[in-house]
Amino acid sequence: MIFFDPLMNNVSLAVQFFLQIAVILLACRIVGAIAARFGQPQVVAEMITGVLLGPSLFGMLAPELQQWLFPWDKTQKLRDTSCYLFPASQLGLALYMFIVGMEFRVDIVSKRLKSSIAVSVAGMAAPFLLGAGLAWVFFHHTDLFPEKTKLSEAMLFLGASMCITAFPMLARIIHFKGLAGTTMGTVAIGAGAIDDATAWILLAIVLASFDDNISHALYNVGGAAGFVTVTLVVIRPLLARFSSLMIQDEKLTDAGLVIGLAMMSLGAWFTDMIGLHAVFGAFIMGAAMPRGIMVRDLAARIQPLAVSLLLPLFFTYSGLNTKIGLLNTWFLWAMCLAVLLAAVMGKWLACTLAARATGISSREAMGIGILMNARGLMELIIINIGLQRGIISEGLFATLVIMAVVTTLMASPIFERLVGSGAYKPEPEQ
Repeated sequence: MIFFDPLMNNVSLAVQFFLQIAVILLACRIVGAIAARFGQPQVVAEMITGVLLGPSLFGMLAPELQQWLFPWDKTQKLRDTSCYLFPASQLGLALYMFIVGMEFRVDIVSKRLKSSIAVSVAGMAAPFLLGAGLAWVFFHHTDLFPEKTKLSEAMLFLGASMCITAFPMLARIIHFKGLAGTTMGTVAIGAGAIDDATAWILLAIVLASFDDNISHALYNVGGAAGFVTVTLVVIRPLLARFSSLMIQDEKLTDAGLVIGLAMMSLGAWFTDMIGLHAVFGAFIMGAAMPRGIMVRDLAARIQPLAVSLLLPLFFTYSGLNTKIGLLNTWFLWAMCLAVLLAAVMGKWLACTLAARATGISSREAMGIGILMNARGLMELIIINIGLQRGIISEGLFATLVIMAVVTTLMASPIFERLVGSGAYKPEPEQ
């Protein structure tokens, strides 16, 4: 029984990691079985599980045991969960977004480019303006922003936080509901990708202003534009031209698998290096993979490991940083309600109206608006950065966490009730 002593500090990293994986996977499946009864996909269950395994529940009920299983004290460098859970979680996220990129229907985006751009612009502008307005109120009438945060930084940061869409979360919900390849699913994915990329650029501007180094933001924007251009204009045609060398007997060779994984890693590395998240590099590189046998076999060989093992680590890692208990006053709950209403009304209504205005049917436009309203853990990543850098207070952090969780939980059941997913079929390849 000494193995389970919460005070034991001499467990090796390997033993600790294996135990963590077992706990995470089993907990995700248990919560997933419960969440399925309420119409929630497994991805939402994994997000909730990550929060439950952190200080919000597990740490509150059994703090010593939770700290032993997931040590999070930066002073304990030899037993700090983040030193190995973080890279493993990022690998899982990048692999999944690589798969999403391979499933991304460029032909539908081209056909529905007007809709994707309109939904993206509307879905950013409305919540951004509402968020910036709330930031102005919070800045002048509360202490939710630290003294060293400037008004412009507060408005940009809260606006970016409000306008983001959970790109990885959105992708998994679309996959779960069988909407991949449909007009609704692809327009939402395209708009979500633009929204998140823009939100990260806005964050880069805030951080650059905070550090008095605006050249950092220019580096982000220029690097992202150059990466997308080189990947789609140069790398994509080269891969298509030499794809036959990576296929034998109508199957992808081991060399082809290695090349695909290497390209994914390079894309994730580059966008992470220039200050954007690794998911964008992995996604764009997935979109550049040659369609047909190569994409089919790459996805089939990568998906089981990425989705079943590595991706839950990402949600758990993010959840370990989340402290719902910080929302502990009536004032903070009132601010949370204001943020939640602004986030929902801004994103949902704006995206629905924009999609409808570009010729998409009322039902599909409603579905796009609902899907775009999910914010998930991309929101949590951004606000964690804001908290760590001292741009926002712990009170505002907790408020934004609640908004992210609630908008994500809303997406699936409201979609099923108002839209449904059974009647939508993928558009034919062009």
